[in-house]
Amino acid sequence: MEKQKIDQFIASNGKYFPTSRVMAIRKKLEEMDDSYVPVIYSVDFKDVNTMVLLSIFLGYLGVDRFMLGETALGVLKLLTAGGCGIWTIVDWCIITEKTKEYNYEQLMKALMY
Repeated sequence: MEKQKIDQFIASNGKYFPTSRVMAIRKKLEEMDDSYVPVIYSVDFKDVNTMVLLSIFLGYLGVDRFMLGETALGVLKLLTAGGCGIWTIVDWCIITEKTKEYNYEQLMKALMY
């Protein structure tokens, strides 16, 4: 893939990924041909700020875990009212990194095809 397209993608979407993974994304995209451009732009990334708000206001219902595809943990969190609130508070601290890691995994899945 062209360097300019890679730079553009990272500049516009870098906020969705862990900082430590940006170089790995760049390397993977350099190996791809231009036919993958529509694929990478079609991936629906979760917004970190939206996930933080969901975690704060609906975290005790497990909505944040459901949104990240962790259905079993979402159900468990729902049934325990967020682990009596403790689990909810812990998730407030880690939801940003979990969301960015989820976005990275979604991009890597899309690039495998």
